[in-house]
Amino acid sequence: MTYLHSIGEYFIMIKDAFVKPTKGKVLRDLIFKEVDDLIIGSLGIVAFISFFVGGVVAIQTALNLNNPLLPKSLIGFAARQSVILEFAPTFISVIMAGKVGSFITSSIGTMRVTEQIDALEVMGINSINYLVFPKIVAMMIYPFVIGIAMFLGIIGAYTAAVYGGFAPSEAFLSGMQEDFKPFQVFYAFFKTYLFAFLLATIPAYHGYFMKGGALEVGKASTSSFVWTAVAIIIVNFIVTQLLLS
Repeated sequence: MTYLHSIGEYFIMIKDAFVKPTKGKVLRDLIFKEVDDLIIGSLGIVAFISFFVGGVVAIQTALNLNNPLLPKSLIGFAARQSVILEFAPTFISVIMAGKVGSFITSSIGTMRVTEQIDALEVMGINSINYLVFPKIVAMMIYPFVIGIAMFLGIIGAYTAAVYGGFAPSEAFLSGMQEDFKPFQVFYAFFKTYLFAFLLATIPAYHGYFMKGGALEVGKASTSSFVWTAVAIIIVNFIVTQLLLS
């Protein structure tokens, strides 16, 4: 019953985030602040991880091509498929559940502990709209981050494969273009939007409804990361079954 109660509370929070909106100018400033904190602030770690994991994908693929009859273009093909279909949208989103999710939970949880949320309610402000809605809007730009992750992941794979001596440039680029299906890019960005919504709302729920003091803020941050990651994996499985099977 506890899980059912939490799920119901979560969906009620989402509904309340879209009613009784905050004043336009205040909301606009909040959205810009969230874009800076959640999106711009995450570009560095996303770029770093994407480049090097793309390189690792290429090296691992090359090292497992033991059969001399297999063309080197398979390295480019495998790197493209791995980065676009799963690594960039899913793996990066799980990492962001740790970075962005913990930030959202701790910031809202601290406001709960210090009674700032109660103060907003006393002033007649819909605290859920004030705190959660700007984060949802800001995270709608999240696919832009995933686009950068895809680009840098493939660049990292190219750099590792070509300059590491595993494949000539022509073979890698040929493999990248082989059997390319634009629908796979749509699939990747479609599930990225779903992940973005989860990244904004699940940590916000854990922060908003937490109880206790400063110690519980840390526990809520850990719990929000776990449940956000679980939700991302489940949604990824469902969307993959629906769109690619």
